[in-house]
Amino acid sequence: MHRLARHVLFASLPLTFALSEATLAKEVELPNTMAWTAYGTNSSGYAQAVAIGGMLQEQYDTSVRVLPGDNDVSRMTPLRTGRVDLCACGIASYYGAEGVLMFAHPDWGPQPLRVLTTSTASFGLSLAVAGDLDVKTPADLKGKRVAYIRGDDALNKGTEAYLAFGGLTWDDVERVDYPGYARSFDGIIAGDADASFTTTVTPPAQQLASSPRGISWPELDPNDDDAWKRMQAVAPYFQPHKVTSGAGGVSDENPVNSASYPYPIIVANADLEDATAYGLIKALQDNYDSYKDNAPGAAGYALENQDMTWVIPFHEAVVDYYKEVGVWTEEMQAHQDKLVERQNLLLETWKTFTSGDAPDDEEAFRDAWMQARASALRDAGFEPIFE
Repeated sequence: MHRLARHVLFASLPLTFALSEATLAKEVELPNTMAWTAYGTNSSGYAQAVAIGGMLQEQYDTSVRVLPGDNDVSRMTPLRTGRVDLCACGIASYYGAEGVLMFAHPDWGPQPLRVLTTSTASFGLSLAVAGDLDVKTPADLKGKRVAYIRGDDALNKGTEAYLAFGGLTWDDVERVDYPGYARSFDGIIAGDADASFTTTVTPPAQQLASSPRGISWPELDPNDDDAWKRMQAVAPYFQPHKVTSGAGGVSDENPVNSASYPYPIIVANADLEDATAYGLIKALQDNYDSYKDNAPGAAGYALENQDMTWVIPFHEAVVDYYKEVGVWTEEMQAHQDKLVERQNLLLETWKTFTSGDAPDDEEAFRDAWMQARASALRDAGFEPIFE
C-alpha cells in the first residue's frame, strides 16, 4: 500500500485520556472567542464546525462564530487577512499551501498553512457514474462523457485523478463542460453526460441513484500499486478508503473499495498562537464523545482517523500534543520536516519571483510562476506535482 494510505492505528490510548474532564479542562487554554470559515450552511463541514463550537462553548466557555463561504476565495481570504482564526476548508487548502491553480495568482501565492485536525468519515470521493453503463473500474470510462466543471479546480482534479487510476486522461473521454456542479448531475440524469465527481453521500448523487439511469461507483483495487501511483502523481492527497455510506445502497454490508481525502481540513496560518492550536486539538480529542454524533461526519475526527503523514504540515503545537500522547514517531517527524522544508522553499521562491520582473498579465504571470516553482522544487529534490 502506498504510504499516503497508511493511517495511524492505536491499540490503546495513553493514560492522559483517563484523566478527569475537570483536570483536562484546566490544561486547555483557548481564547474567549474564535472565528472560523466553513462551507455553506447546508454543508456537513458547516454542521461539524457548529457542533465543535457547541462543545467548546459548553466545556471551555469559548464562543465560536462560523462564517459560511460559498467558494474557496470567500473561505480562505478571511484566513489570509487574519479576520478568522481557522478555516474548515476543503482540498483547496492543499492548493493554497502549494501556490497552484487559483493560488497561482498575484493576489495569492503559496499560503503558510498548518493542519490542526481533519475528518475522514465513512463516505468517499469518487466519480458518480450512470448505473446503466456497466462501468466497474475507472478504465471502463474510456470513451464515456465525463463532466468538467468550469471554475472548480478541486472537482476537475479529482476527475483527472480517477481517470489516471484507470490509465486514462481527458483525451480518452468525451469532456462535457458544465457551469456548476449540480448542473452536471442534471446532465447525467437527462442523458447528456455519464459521470461527475462528487462525494458518495451528496444529494445530487442520491437524485441520480433515484433516477431511471441509477448510479454506480467505480471500484479502486487497494492492492494495485501502479494504479495508485498514477492517481497520487496527479493528486497525492487521495487515500485508499473502504466506503460504507453512499447513494445506490453503499453501506457497511455493501462497501465499495474507493478513495477519499479528509473533509473538512481544519487549517490555520503557521503563526496561530501555540496555546490556541494545542488547546483546540486537545479539546477535540478529550471531548470526542460529546460531539461525534452531533453532525454528519463528525466521527471522522477520532484519533485513529488522523493521517500523520499527509500532504500539509501540522501546526507545531499539534505535533507537541501527539508527542505527549505517545503517537508521534520518528518517521512522522521526518515527514513533517520535509513538508515544512517544502513550504518554506515555496514561500521563499514566491518572494523572489514577485520581487523581480514578474509579468503583469495574469496568464503570463501564472505560467512564469509555475515554471519558477517547478524549477525551485526540482533543484531541491522535490516533485513539483503541479506544472
